[in-house]
Amino acid sequence: MVAPLLIVAVGNPSRGDDALGPALVERLRAAGVDADGTVELLVDFQLQVEHALDLVGRRAVLFVDAARPGTVDGVVLQPVTADDAAPLWSHALRPQAVLAVYAQVQRQPPPPAWLLAIEGRDFALGEGLGDAAHQRLGAAETKVQDWLRERAGARVSRRIT
Repeated sequence: MVAPLLIVAVGNPSRGDDALGPALVERLRAAGVDADGTVELLVDFQLQVEHALDLVGRRAVLFVDAARPGTVDGVVLQPVTADDAAPLWSHALRPQAVLAVYAQVQRQPPPPAWLLAIEGRDFALGEGLGDAAHQRLGAAETKVQDWLRERAGARVSRRIT
């Protein structure tokens, strides 16, 4: 059985703040968000076309990634949709491209998806998370917990109607 909610975090733990996504998943696991089987946590270095298969059977998907300074301010959660114009031949895809691959392969719209972008500052090889990145993890975890509560609320309201 597939968990209805999927959180996909991407990042390289060996490249400083690029490890924000995997570090957030570690915190979520420690908090037990995947304990009841309604949430699956997935970590990878980068998104690839194969990740479209991970979306099959999901009710909602949250992508988590570090962002370069200037692209976001702190922690930003926003919906994302399939983008047919996104390049699909790369080894590293944006979430919009993964959603487009899903739509092509499954011949149906992808599940609703969001991107949680966490601002990083230092992406140097061999470095750990910086102080600012550690501070942003708390805000990111709060946003994920809120996102999960909203998805749980949607599940309840569907049963009632």
